[in-house]
Amino acid sequence: MNGVVDNNMIQHRNVPIPPPLPCNATSSVCNKKVMDMFMAIVKAKETSVNSGTRDMWERLFDEAYRADVVVHTDNGGKIYGHSCILGMSSPVIRHMIKQSKRRGSRQRSISIRGVPHDAVRVFIRFLYSSCYDTNEIEEYILHLLILSHVYVVPHLKKECEKRLENGFLNVDNAMDVFQLALLCDAPRLSLICHRMILENFKAISATEGWQVMKESHPILEQEILASIAEADARQKEVVRKRNERKMYKQLYDAMEALVHICRDGCKTIGPHDKAPKEDEEPCTYSACKGLELLVRHFAACKHRIPGGCSHCKRMWKLLELHSRLCAHSETCRVPLCRNFKEKSRRHNKKEEMRWKILARNIVRSKSISGAPFFSLIATT
Repeated sequence: MNGVVDNNMIQHRNVPIPPPLPCNATSSVCNKKVMDMFMAIVKAKETSVNSGTRDMWERLFDEAYRADVVVHTDNGGKIYGHSCILGMSSPVIRHMIKQSKRRGSRQRSISIRGVPHDAVRVFIRFLYSSCYDTNEIEEYILHLLILSHVYVVPHLKKECEKRLENGFLNVDNAMDVFQLALLCDAPRLSLICHRMILENFKAISATEGWQVMKESHPILEQEILASIAEADARQKEVVRKRNERKMYKQLYDAMEALVHICRDGCKTIGPHDKAPKEDEEPCTYSACKGLELLVRHFAACKHRIPGGCSHCKRMWKLLELHSRLCAHSETCRVPLCRNFKEKSRRHNKKEEMRWKILARNIVRSKSISGAPFFSLIATT
């Protein structure tokens, strides 16, 4: 094997990558007992590590047997470890160990500062056994996210991101986690935080984390406010288009019902001077009921002139809109269809374009909804 262990041989998700074989059997860095333990894990064929093996890794860390590295932390704390394990678990720590000076005859010294001593201890423990206490990771999860990014420990970084996404993220810490996600190159976590900020901006903007961010990162504040304004504008545009499609759909149904009434004679509506029979079956056209009062009023109104009463004005607009959509004005039974068609030829280009755009949007809205192409054109 020439001192190299193939990573593909290792199928243990919870076991850190073992160190390479020593070039010298008498090396003071890795004693024979520790290396035998590593080789036993490499040769194991189980898909998961049993509790006995896990406990052995825990004991190796807790008892610091033949430890050759001292990790200095804040407030004078010290954690003892093995260079072969730390070096194989983190390329950054491996480089730090190579650059460190020996203390005495055996031990080297490195420093991990800027985070609490207990957080560093949880971090080093994870490098040994990929295990952690739930309460500890909850308490130091932000510190562990930073350490896993700085010292390139991807499996710990994924674990921190997963736990933050699934329960640890809330309104109070969303701003802090968002900034850390940006610094630690965690795009999925930063996206989730950004969405939470947009959805709960009023509550998050009142937190201490937001106030600290405003003072330390004013550019980030401007970007967040710009994204909120953009999201609001996008939401308003979505509502506007939804209302437009709803209006076009209603106009489409009204046009079909109008053709149905004038061509077939709707049994539900009946003549304007007679009430519908009680035993008549309801009409299948959904807009017929909506047009009933309008048609009855228009048939009996004494001011049926364009610009007269508001109800008649609506009816005139529906009749004119129908003429724009009707392909057979010569034989169409809808009143004034042919007259409106001839009148449209005398309109100015601007007004004519408005009617064409309206007619096109009505047809398109029904086609997008999955219904067959504008049936009233074919039926008229």
